[in-house]
Amino acid sequence: MSKPTAILPRWTLVMPFAAWIVLGAAHAMPSGALLLVLVGLALCGAVFTAVHHAEVVAHRVGEPFGTLVLAVAVTVIEVALIVSVMLTSGPEKAGLARDTVFAAVMIVCNGIVGLCLLMGGIRHLEQDFQSRGAAAALAVLASLSVLTLVMPNYTTTSVGPILSSSQLAFAGVSSLVLYGVFVFVQTVRHRDYFLAGTPDENVHAEPPSAGLALAAGGLLLVCLVAVVLLAKVLSPVVETAVQNAGAPPAVVGIIIAALVLLPEGLAAVRAARADRLQNSLNLALGSALASIGLTIPTVAGVFLYTGQPLVLGINGKETVLLMLTLVVGTLTLSTGRTTILQGAVHLSLFAAYLFLSFAP
Repeated sequence: MSKPTAILPRWTLVMPFAAWIVLGAAHAMPSGALLLVLVGLALCGAVFTAVHHAEVVAHRVGEPFGTLVLAVAVTVIEVALIVSVMLTSGPEKAGLARDTVFAAVMIVCNGIVGLCLLMGGIRHLEQDFQSRGAAAALAVLASLSVLTLVMPNYTTTSVGPILSSSQLAFAGVSSLVLYGVFVFVQTVRHRDYFLAGTPDENVHAEPPSAGLALAAGGLLLVCLVAVVLLAKVLSPVVETAVQNAGAPPAVVGIIIAALVLLPEGLAAVRAARADRLQNSLNLALGSALASIGLTIPTVAGVFLYTGQPLVLGINGKETVLLMLTLVVGTLTLSTGRTTILQGAVHLSLFAAYLFLSFAP
């Protein structure tokens, strides 16, 4: 995570209120191209600002609790975007949650992790990390992703890649419980598994004061609410743009996941370049776990309440990519040391995912 300063940067103070001003204008004025551009810029700015304030709070509470704060903040934004688009669009967007969660897993496990390993390897040749913590995170990620994204294709109670109401409730509860157990292990029972081996990597800046962290927490809430409302305004435009471009519907999920994970990905890459690979992996894998462990239960609860269909099963091509990602990830994280080779392999898988998404 980045190094918070003794005061909050001016842009992080201005951006939350600027986002609300743009939101007010969007509701008060007729929709136009310039206004939609401003809404998009405000949405991106609010996401970056929210993650920055989450980093300040995270640095105050320390590792590994800090990465948990960041992961939860990012997941709140992701869930808000998914639910707002799905409820606005109706049954034709029943697979958006699946597309977004799968995109988040591929972006994190191949894109962000690959870039971190490559950039860290270029600068430091080899980097060390706690293989026990990484292996634990990957085991939970494999279980959650297969049970929620692959298993719906093989159940027989409901026709198609969907779960029945009881199965969906079970998937949501089991995902939340498994993620909760992982958080308990990460923060309490085996906290040392997720800490770097050298003190310099764990303590790299003075933590902010309690008052500064409290102010950041308040601004974080302001940003999160603004993100939800701005997303509702912009979501129909994004869908129309994707349709007009002739891109597959799954691209909407990629856009949502990329927008949410971009600030967190930049923080992870900065940590890897600073030779803090343990923190980098905590950020990346924690975001992927929260994306499934918190998004699926929340979305499942919303759609069980509304009665709308929720498609979760991925297709055969995506299943192959997911399995290959999990196998390569297991080999990468099993030794506790990485070089540019592992980074290049993960980035090649990410490139294949993007290409096949646009040219299925």
